[in-house]
Amino acid sequence: MTPINEFSEVLHRIRVRLYPSNLPGAKKANYARTNSEAVLLVEDICASLKTRGGYTGNYDDIVIHVKQFLDEAAYQLCDGFTVDTGYFSIYPVISGFFEDIHDDHNFQKHPVTFRFRAGKRLRGLAKNIHIKFEKGNTGGYINEFLDNETGVVNKTITPGGFFTLCGDRIKICGDKPDCGIWFVSTANRSVRVKVVRHLAVNTSRKIIGIIPKMPDGKYTIEINTQYTIGGINLKKPKTVTAGFTLEK
Repeated sequence: MTPINEFSEVLHRIRVRLYPSNLPGAKKANYARTNSEAVLLVEDICASLKTRGGYTGNYDDIVIHVKQFLDEAAYQLCDGFTVDTGYFSIYPVISGFFEDIHDDHNFQKHPVTFRFRAGKRLRGLAKNIHIKFEKGNTGGYINEFLDNETGVVNKTITPGGFFTLCGDRIKICGDKPDCGIWFVSTANRSVRVKVVRHLAVNTSRKIIGIIPKMPDGKYTIEINTQYTIGGINLKKPKTVTAGFTLEK
């Protein structure tokens, strides 16, 4: 990250996507979601520090040192300390209510979590970020189907085994009969097999379930759902189709 001082100002850039609001009274409004290109790991940031940030030391050493710092910071957090990096601070929080000091700690009723607070330096940098707007994909997409039995991605189907489906806006919800996950034969689209068993995970980005029985052949995945961001279901189901073919 490039420092900002009174002599120079460097604009950082964030891409955001705009999506139409489904909230009552805000039908013509749009809300923004960041369009992150990738998740940066410690190794990625250290590589950037080496190539862009002017670090002259050994790359392997700084990766080790940063990870050691993070491990120690986590250790201190678990001892109840707040860790302040100058750009942001992290601190532990205990939720729930206790009767008195003699009440036992129950991890289900009183979960321990960690909260993030942006510091003055990071808030100052935020004022120098340029926002680039893009139109968001409101329909959703499917980008990965993992056959848990074979460990193969976007290629195989093993009936009776678990699958993990990843994408965006794919949560199954709605009371229409067509709502659900369908395996559709590429040779004959009238052959459609629905996932009827309970879904272990059903979120907007990930679904985990059991692959149903089906004839041999090649299939694509089709999701019909009334899901939309904002908690208000669509009146009619939308269809999200995978761009890859699976084979049983």
